[in-house]
Amino acid sequence: MTEPALQLDAVGLQIGGARILRDVSMQVATGEMVGVIGPNGAGKTTLFNIISGVSVPTSGRVLLGGDDVTGRKVHQRARAGLGRTFQTSSVFPGLTVGENARLAAQSKLGGATSPWRFPRADDEASGVAARCLEEVGLAHHTGTAAGVLSHGDKRKLEIAMLLATEPEVVLLDEPMAGVGSGDVGGLVEVIRRLHASGRTVLMVEHHMEVLLGLVDRVAVMHHGELLAIDTPKAVMADPAVQKAYLGETV
Repeated sequence: MTEPALQLDAVGLQIGGARILRDVSMQVATGEMVGVIGPNGAGKTTLFNIISGVSVPTSGRVLLGGDDVTGRKVHQRARAGLGRTFQTSSVFPGLTVGENARLAAQSKLGGATSPWRFPRADDEASGVAARCLEEVGLAHHTGTAAGVLSHGDKRKLEIAMLLATEPEVVLLDEPMAGVGSGDVGGLVEVIRRLHASGRTVLMVEHHMEVLLGLVDRVAVMHHGELLAIDTPKAVMADPAVQKAYLGETV
């Protein structure tokens, strides 16, 4: 039997007397895309922090491909094939698009990571960066300063940087946050291709129309608990979900 790409076993987090997460269990199959929804304070970002190693759970386990990574650091999980984007932009605005992508590739390949070292156009990191920028549709912006990109293109660059680290499991934390309506369609296609490439994707997103059109299943968080996880259609029809998150009327 194939191990899930990502598995949470009764994950909990308690800080002082406050219980932030309570017994969250789920399995995400290889190549599956799961959306995570819930009102503010439901525990979505905390869940991502625990999966990525930013926070350590006080109970339960996190497994990647069947390996227990609960005690591993962020960089160790990255080496194990886990990648994450964040709600706020994480590009280097003073560097070019190509330099940003190349730094990410260098971090995976090892060796010097200075963007001011003049690389050969045919070196391995430059090649990886070029392929990743092509994949997200930013190849024509290689020499553009990242700081002048639209917010949507910055999100694409973040995904290109993520791809350069060759992750097998990808966490996207509100990729549409702050993105203008004109950039949403292009970013959706990038995420769709990311999923179609066979990577496993877990995505937190408040843009419900976008999320429901992309994911295989939806996980609903409420007060630190996993309220439901099912197909978008089944979740939207669940009375408990409607009451807790979407309101009495959908």
